[in-house]
Amino acid sequence: MNNIKSVFSIKDLENLSGIKAHTIRIWEKRYNVLEPMRTETNIRMYDLENLQKLLNITLLHNHGYKISKISKLSEDRIPQLVNEIISEKSAKHHAISSFKLAMMNFDQALFFNTYNRLLSEKSFRDVFYEVFIPLIQELGLLWQTNTISPAHEHFITYLIKQKILTNTEVVQSQEPTRDDKVFVLYLPDNEVHELGLMYLNYEILSHGYKTIYLGESVPTESLKDLKKHFDNIVYICYTTVEPTKSEINAYVKELQTEIMVDSSRLWLIGRMIEHVDSKLISEKITTFNSIKELVEFI
Repeated sequence: MNNIKSVFSIKDLENLSGIKAHTIRIWEKRYNVLEPMRTETNIRMYDLENLQKLLNITLLHNHGYKISKISKLSEDRIPQLVNEIISEKSAKHHAISSFKLAMMNFDQALFFNTYNRLLSEKSFRDVFYEVFIPLIQELGLLWQTNTISPAHEHFITYLIKQKILTNTEVVQSQEPTRDDKVFVLYLPDNEVHELGLMYLNYEILSHGYKTIYLGESVPTESLKDLKKHFDNIVYICYTTVEPTKSEINAYVKELQTEIMVDSSRLWLIGRMIEHVDSKLISEKITTFNSIKELVEFI
């Protein structure tokens, strides 16, 4: 372990492992599998080693090992056994646990080692869909429950962005093979959640199209400028928290008026899309519930 001091409550352990706090207490009391510290008011607190051990125990338990048997294993034997039983099915869960540990400990080496191990068996696309997307979804929950801080989230998302950019650069260096449309990818004003949009850029380039990647917080006026340079534009707008639920319909109407006056089309994706009035959807405007759904539509 490095010198970053991190302690967790039993509720944090529940959120990170998926094991109920009540069960953790029983495992601890009856089988002595964890060694919590105690505050002056006798509240349990756990360090990173306890978290790592619990994540390993959880994987063994999910594979049919009884907690009574796990408790008799030596400290060294538990991670060895985890590595022995990692199958195709459990590898992604183990990888997600490793990425969570890397995040909690700000451990870049663990992130890279886990990623490289995955990449030796899977394509980047598979890693993104099977591991990164579930991980990102979990981050949202962990952040909402105050299990992780914004620093944790920024650390792990930056490393994932690095991997997306590395793979994007490879496909970006190839000449487009399809010219029936140009994709303009952007986030609306005040929206900064960029990971999904970055991955879509990679996928669209992989499909042989030219993309114009504008990134976060793009005003509508800037979108209009693209019309001077390209015909048959498909605008892809990824909205996670902005515009808000009360503003999203007004925003779509603005886009209809400002940029949908010619052959341009608009594809909408992201969490806020569920609040778009169905009456606003037309043959020029398409909504998508997931990255996979959009990619299959290309």
